[in-house]
Amino acid sequence: MAEFTLVLPVLAILLFGIIQFGIVFNNYLAVTDAVRAGARQAAVARFLPAADREAKVEEKVRASAENLDQDILEVSVEPSDDWEPGSDVTVTATYEYSINLLGKVVKDGLLTSKTTERVE
Repeated sequence: MAEFTLVLPVLAILLFGIIQFGIVFNNYLAVTDAVRAGARQAAVARFLPAADREAKVEEKVRASAENLDQDILEVSVEPSDDWEPGSDVTVTATYEYSINLLGKVVKDGLLTSKTTERVE
């Protein structure tokens, strides 16, 4: 019983750390997948009206990352040559994260993903 009492806090912190890391990694995968879906939308967006292109791409990114907090998800779309066929369009998303262990922030920062696709 005495050994268990000594080891329990270490095991609990280790377990909570693994859970927090898993949550952050899941958020990173969601951001990466959302940017990839948005870039694909941007690659075929030249057929949309010019005013709607960037809004549709951002909408696709946000729809693909629906499990994330939309208030802290930042999305940017940077087309080159106004969506001419063969030009590149870059979609970037950033998402804030923090790893908390027992109420103390151990690590925080930004998860960033960027994808460039050629306009079809």
